[in-house]
Amino acid sequence: MTNATEPTISFLGCGSMNEAILGGLLAGGISPAQVTATVRSAERAAELRRVHGITVLATAEDADANRIAAAGADVVIMGVKPVGTIALAREIASVLRPTTTVISVAAAISLAMLEAALPEGQPVIRSMPNTPSRLGRGVLSISAGTHADASLMAQARDILGSAGTVVDIPEKQVDALSAVSGSGPAYVFYLAEAMAAAGVELGLDPGLAKILATETVAGAGYMLAERDADPTALRRAVTSPNGTTEQAIATFDRLDLPVIIAAGALAASNRAQAITEELDS
Repeated sequence: MTNATEPTISFLGCGSMNEAILGGLLAGGISPAQVTATVRSAERAAELRRVHGITVLATAEDADANRIAAAGADVVIMGVKPVGTIALAREIASVLRPTTTVISVAAAISLAMLEAALPEGQPVIRSMPNTPSRLGRGVLSISAGTHADASLMAQARDILGSAGTVVDIPEKQVDALSAVSGSGPAYVFYLAEAMAAAGVELGLDPGLAKILATETVAGAGYMLAERDADPTALRRAVTSPNGTTEQAIATFDRLDLPVIIAAGALAASNRAQAITEELDS
């Protein structure tokens, strides 16, 4: 039996990002009885039912799966790839209740594009999450569409808050946010790879180097997650004058590592904007 005080939520598409949000929501106390998901294959549907205990519909078994899930939802979270998001919005448009909030987590799909594909007046919110959401440690932005009022934004904040830290931003900043937090986990993983490779170059066993790099990055992340943690202060605390760490940081500065990171983030932001233009053409 569903809880009337909780919204019914449908995840249309349950790839890595939507499942990350789903996992965070369930871990945060959302009842599985309130949740429906749709996927393509029957095998994937069976897996999600087994892992999460939710209702899952497969489009391979029922071509109307997305429409069925959307028709019964207070909140629809669209998590298909950007190239398929507008087609999905058009597919479900006729079955949505006027009060149903549509949340899109697709990169590069603007609010204007979504609103044009949905019924006039449909509340739409754009969110940009990242993969740590599945551990409840994600960052999830929300940007309000034309008809998403303060109460609907608060509802979205409550729903997504179980998956991590929710930040309100104007849509014009979404590409910049994506370049920092959306792509950011990959930067951190890349750093761990590079640290492990450096250990091997210094003569460490590859397996040991991987453990050292992985656990160091993970442990540093825990320290950053502490209340009022400041990355600059934490770095300085480890960097003793004339010590080994100071020499490493000085080398990074000489090689312009901050400039390299900024250039990468700019490239990510520019690519997001270009994809939006491609999909809207």
